[in-house]
Amino acid sequence: KMRKIVLFVFFSTLLLSSNAQNAYLLTGSNFSTYHFNSPMTTPLESGTGNFYEIGYSMQLKPKNLFYNVGINVNEYNAYAHSTANNYEWNTKYLGIQNALEYRIALGEQLSLNVQAGINISSIVYGRQQINGVYYNLMKQDEFSYVNIDPYARLQLAYKIGDLGCMSVGYGFCKSFFWMNNTSEKLSITTNQLVFGIHLNIN
Repeated sequence: KMRKIVLFVFFSTLLLSSNAQNAYLLTGSNFSTYHFNSPMTTPLESGTGNFYEIGYSMQLKPKNLFYNVGINVNEYNAYAHSTANNYEWNTKYLGIQNALEYRIALGEQLSLNVQAGINISSIVYGRQQINGVYYNLMKQDEFSYVNIDPYARLQLAYKIGDLGCMSVGYGFCKSFFWMNNTSEKLSITTNQLVFGIHLNIN
C-alpha cells in the first residue's frame, strides 16, 4: 500500500509540474547507527548499505532556489558482536522525499548545492540475525509503519556543457518511527556519501 501511495504522489507531481528543470539520479552509501531506548548489553556498531534516488528539480524564485521531489530506496543496516552473541539487522525502505535546494555558484562550472527536506518511507524488506537464526522484521513495530526522515545534504556539482552536471556530496539524516506506540523505540542516524547525475530538461 505504501509503495502505491509513493508512486502516485511522485508521478502526479511530475505531471502537474510544467517548470521541471532537471532530472536527477543519486546513488551512494549509507553509514547507519541504530539507537534503541532500551540499551543493549552488546555494543552496537554502524552498518553500511546502499541508497538510490531518482527525481526532478523545479526552479522557484529566486532563480537559484529549487524544489526537489523524488522516490528512493535506502538500506539501513547495523551490527552488534560479542564473545557470546552476534546480531545483524538488514533493512530496506521505499520512500518519497521533498526538499528545498539552494545553489551557490562557485564559478562558471562549479556550484555548491545546499539541500534540506523530509523523506517519508516504509519498510519493504527487513531481516534480523541472532546467532545464526533469522527473524522477519516486517511485522516488528519498531521497524514498521511510517518512517519520518528529516535530512540535509551538501553537493558539489560540476557542469557538463548544456547536458547537465555531475555531483558528489555528503548527507545526514535522522529516522524516527513516530507511529510506533510500543515501549520499544528505535531511531536511526545515517551519514551518506552521495554521487549524482543531473540532466537538463529545458
